[in-house]
Amino acid sequence: MAKNARLIYRVVYRWVQPHLAAFQTAQQPKMWLLAIGAGIAGGAVAILFRLSIGWLQFLWLGTTSERFLDRLSQLPWYFTMGGPIVGGILVGMIIFFRPRSRHGGVADVIEARAHDGKKLSLKEAIIGTSISAITLGFGGSAGREGPVVYFAASVSKALFRYFELPPSARRIMLGCGVAAAISASFNAPIAGVLFAHEVILGHFAMSAFVPVVIAAVIASTMSRAWFGDNPAFLVPDFQITSYWEIPAFALLGITCAVVAICFQTSLIGTDWVARHFRIKDYWRPVIGGFCVGLIALMFPQILGVGYEATDAALTNFWSLGTLLALIIAKTAATAITLASRMGGGIFSPALYLGAMTGGAFGVMAASVFPELASSEALYAIIGMGAVAASVLGAPISTTVMIFELTGGFAFSIALLFAVSISTGISQAVMGRSFFYWQLYTRGIMLEEGPHKHFVKYFRVRDFMTPFDKDGEEEPFDILSGKPWLKSNDTLENALRAFDATHKSRLPVMEGTGKRMRQVGWVTHVGALASFNKALVDQSREEHL
Repeated sequence: MAKNARLIYRVVYRWVQPHLAAFQTAQQPKMWLLAIGAGIAGGAVAILFRLSIGWLQFLWLGTTSERFLDRLSQLPWYFTMGGPIVGGILVGMIIFFRPRSRHGGVADVIEARAHDGKKLSLKEAIIGTSISAITLGFGGSAGREGPVVYFAASVSKALFRYFELPPSARRIMLGCGVAAAISASFNAPIAGVLFAHEVILGHFAMSAFVPVVIAAVIASTMSRAWFGDNPAFLVPDFQITSYWEIPAFALLGITCAVVAICFQTSLIGTDWVARHFRIKDYWRPVIGGFCVGLIALMFPQILGVGYEATDAALTNFWSLGTLLALIIAKTAATAITLASRMGGGIFSPALYLGAMTGGAFGVMAASVFPELASSEALYAIIGMGAVAASVLGAPISTTVMIFELTGGFAFSIALLFAVSISTGISQAVMGRSFFYWQLYTRGIMLEEGPHKHFVKYFRVRDFMTPFDKDGEEEPFDILSGKPWLKSNDTLENALRAFDATHKSRLPVMEGTGKRMRQVGWVTHVGALASFNKALVDQSREEHL
């Protein structure tokens, strides 16, 4: 019996030991522990950011509640207009003293993930998040989720910088921070996990799943303990009236795609105009706040995050004319807010526009087919998911988020159908989500694949061989006129130089003019090996 037990032990050990060794090599235990810290940090960031918005709003309206429209209606008109203006002035003062400061968002975290977290600064995140808090606290038309994601990812990076982690683990830790932020902001842990995988990491590898879930669960628990366990939007129970409505849901998907495309185009267009409009940067938020205040005089529902107006659309509160007007007003107000260097995100505005679009579609559907059409609120919920998924480029996590936000699953078929159609049309027209459009304006084209990104990301200094003055290598004579590379040239430039010269080795130079000196050599084989290794590492990370 003892002999058989030893034999079984050896067999099991030989089978399990390689897997445990790989588990340790990937530093999974360390990441699980760090994920706890990322979850606590993300939850705390989301809670503090939401509270700070309420505190600033109290200075303006005397209430910290997100449902402030009744309170605003009791105040003189200049409170409605003055809030965004005061917010713009305060943001302008920050920009005056720190001209390079700007609010961060999801696109910045995606860029940081592509650059192994090197683009995130906790100090800049604090300033940028403060800009967003001021903007939203004084009625700026934007969302609170983007700034929270940016801040939580920055805190997560500050956490893992003290530990030796491979690049893949650092990227996973960024995903943990994002999942925690989304989970705590929306009280939607499943959607937070999926959003981190779908948008930030760009894959669903098992190695990232456990730490991301740990962070999301901890942050969501903290948020529920502080704000309660209720979903963000309370809607009545209802189901699809008839499956004859499926064509209507397809038409709703097309309609939502049009709204999403117009919204993204407005954001991109106003940002372009603002960047080419010659004016001091610190005046931009002041002008933007004034314009938003003017819009709010007629449509105060566009102020702030907009959850109160969104909730009203889900309960059939608005008329058809109001719903259509709010779509236009909210689009203009959000585009102006973000283009004028005030802070905030686009998640909540996308949900807002989707709810108004779906609600308006539902009113018209009920008037045409009163016996077949479901409640206008059902169309509003579906529209909310369809527009948001198209703008964010995250159909999976957005669909699940709608379920978690509303607490309903009876309309899953309709929601999936409309989301898929809307996302497909938006991708066909725009070519990329809004986040990737932001990266595209910075010269980062991740949607074209890792092979396109790596040749622009890696620099010659990353794979060159340092020049040894005392070695046998012959120094390069700059006067010879032969081609050379600089240490900050991209891998793409190096490969093109090798193709153009048909040489197997090129010198690396630094300096200018007579001060130029040789600092290393680069071989064609070494450049290709660096490129191939990056592609292999990327593939391994996505499949482990």
